[in-house]
Amino acid sequence: MTVATVTADSALRHEAGFEMLRKYDVPGPRYTSYPTILHWDNRPTADEWLQSVSDSIDLTERHGAGAAIYVHIPFCRSLCTYCGCNSRITSNTSLGRPYVKTVLREWDIYLTHLQRANPIPLSELHLGGGTPTFLSANELEELISGLLRGARKTADAEFSVESDPRVTKQQQLATIFDLGFRRLSLGIQDFDPVVQLAVNRVQSESQVRTVTEQARAIGFNSINYDLIYGLPFQTLSSVKQTIEAVLRLQPDRIAFYAYAHVPWVKPGQRHFTENDLPVGDQKRALYEFGRAALKAAGYREIGMDHFALESESLWKAATRGTLHRNFMGYTPRFVAPLIGLGVSAISDAWDAFAQNEKSLEIYEKRVANGEIPMTRGHRLTREDLVLRRHILNLMTKFETSWASSDLYVSFLRSIAERLSELQKDNLVLLNDRTCKVTEAGRTFLRNICMAFDAHLATDAPGQKLFSRTI
Repeated sequence: MTVATVTADSALRHEAGFEMLRKYDVPGPRYTSYPTILHWDNRPTADEWLQSVSDSIDLTERHGAGAAIYVHIPFCRSLCTYCGCNSRITSNTSLGRPYVKTVLREWDIYLTHLQRANPIPLSELHLGGGTPTFLSANELEELISGLLRGARKTADAEFSVESDPRVTKQQQLATIFDLGFRRLSLGIQDFDPVVQLAVNRVQSESQVRTVTEQARAIGFNSINYDLIYGLPFQTLSSVKQTIEAVLRLQPDRIAFYAYAHVPWVKPGQRHFTENDLPVGDQKRALYEFGRAALKAAGYREIGMDHFALESESLWKAATRGTLHRNFMGYTPRFVAPLIGLGVSAISDAWDAFAQNEKSLEIYEKRVANGEIPMTRGHRLTREDLVLRRHILNLMTKFETSWASSDLYVSFLRSIAERLSELQKDNLVLLNDRTCKVTEAGRTFLRNICMAFDAHLATDAPGQKLFSRTI
């Protein structure tokens, strides 16, 4: 089966059923954390946060694993109007080196407070943004080398970087490859010129091909493309053309996300109106078509919104049962803590979360003063920790169990009622102590997890908090 044979009609006959998609298309979280960031209400002090990080490193090291570092590079040369990330739009490349020095100063603050005799074991390092390749090759080398001075790579370490194909140079790729990076993630979103113009992200298939081929020639062994459905002016025809182009380039992984329209949070999204967006049945048709086309081309579905070739580490992790999910998305195994560095970066020590200042100037000032630049966070209660485990199990293994007392909390008494409609629709298999997502239910993974969300259950009806689930 090829893209050409996956028609709109066949997409609408997907096993989940088009009416089912309509029924469950409601606002809901993406569950890169639990509780979700909008429900953080139990902020740790800086000392409590550092203790959680220290304890998490010790526990991880005892199990022979390592921590993760995420570095947020906020700078972009132009505003992509669909974007929900924290970004600073500028063409002033002289901002790069001072920012690198500030991030490394923040890392030094962690190292000083943690007072470890040995370097931190590091299993994952991810540069995101913004546009990490806004930084020059020399600045990237300074940043990464500085981070590694306080850490030791584990044997199975995976380093990855996000990239804008329009600004990424071969020398940047060669530099980060020499420093241990093997995975490159390219923001594609859509190849249709009309859609690209609407979201201010104009890039050709040729540009993407050049960066992809350069990365592979240098030695990168995993290339990821980010695609978005539900963008302004998208049609089945334009999505078909985009996926045909993607399949010509054969990335190893593909993230196929729903556009999150939250203009009350990101005013840049008001550059187009709701009337320009495919909604309802139109948007759902884009998703069903794309999902069917990728699966027909040999990509395996991983958790939610992700697809990978069978040779890719994510698929191997899914088959082994080691798949993990955090603020960086899906990763091949559990890593903790995730230490977020840079403006607005989010950290996860498993029993606590922290987010850095979202204002670049305030972030820089606090780091210069020798402070952990946390602006908000959350210490998880026992109920939070138990429900987090169940939501993570569903997101990575499509099933969970609360047969043991350490995975049971009183909120689960209502789970049968909360899942009753999903069970009637054959989206979950439920008994007294287990929940399993059916094949048809995988499309509705966010909806299923919402039933396990005790914080969401207390929200006032009609609040504008989340994007839609489909």
